[in-house]
Amino acid sequence: MLLVQLLKAFVVGGIICAIGQVLIDYTKLTPARILVSFVVLGVVLGGIGLYQPLIDFAGSGASVPLLGFGALLARGVREAMAEKGLLGALSGGLTATAAGITAAMVLSMLAALIFKPGDKS
Repeated sequence: MLLVQLLKAFVVGGIICAIGQVLIDYTKLTPARILVSFVVLGVVLGGIGLYQPLIDFAGSGASVPLLGFGALLARGVREAMAEKGLLGALSGGLTATAAGITAAMVLSMLAALIFKPGDKS
């Protein structure tokens, strides 16, 4: 049932992206504010346990977008607080998302070295 899993991921990820595009097109929110809003919404939904069922249903379609990053932050904080107490609230989110943050930094650096970015002038 790989095709069904791919279809679920595509539909859910597409809906999340379509919501972002609608917000860009029809509101005065900047893309940066929309991205931050998605992460915060993911933290809230992940913190109260509503986002994990969507991840279980759609897989990467729900875990890869910024909502999934926020939910991962919330899960990391929750788990670290259970183990370390209040100190876990400070370290849990970074521990849970360290691989994704590192990958983004390394791949961004490689892209900058390969494509020689510059100003849009």
